[in-house]
Amino acid sequence: MKYILLFLLVISMGNCAIGPVHGALYTDNKFAGEFNPNNDVKVEKTAEGCIHNSIFTLFTWGNAGSGYIAAKNGIERIATIDHSTMNVIFGLVYRNYCTIVSGEAKK
Repeated sequence: MKYILLFLLVISMGNCAIGPVHGALYTDNKFAGEFNPNNDVKVEKTAEGCIHNSIFTLFTWGNAGSGYIAAKNGIERIATIDHSTMNVIFGLVYRNYCTIVSGEAKK
């Protein structure tokens, strides 16, 4: 019985990076994030940064910070910030959370 409870606890704690809807075996979602409706920033460039988890979240790597993504990819002014997630088997085998930044390129 305690192994069943431990398994359920691991599964419930393993879905921190999920989108608006998710499946048990596989999920791949993209969803809108922040934007300014009165925005005058042109979308000239788009870049993505991700955080990855693998094997029961024992290994984690990456950076999904919007400021980091913009600076690294030469985006001077941000127009939109969107997100995506992917999970395989409740996120226990592999999962990622990505931030997609669009905006004006540095001149």
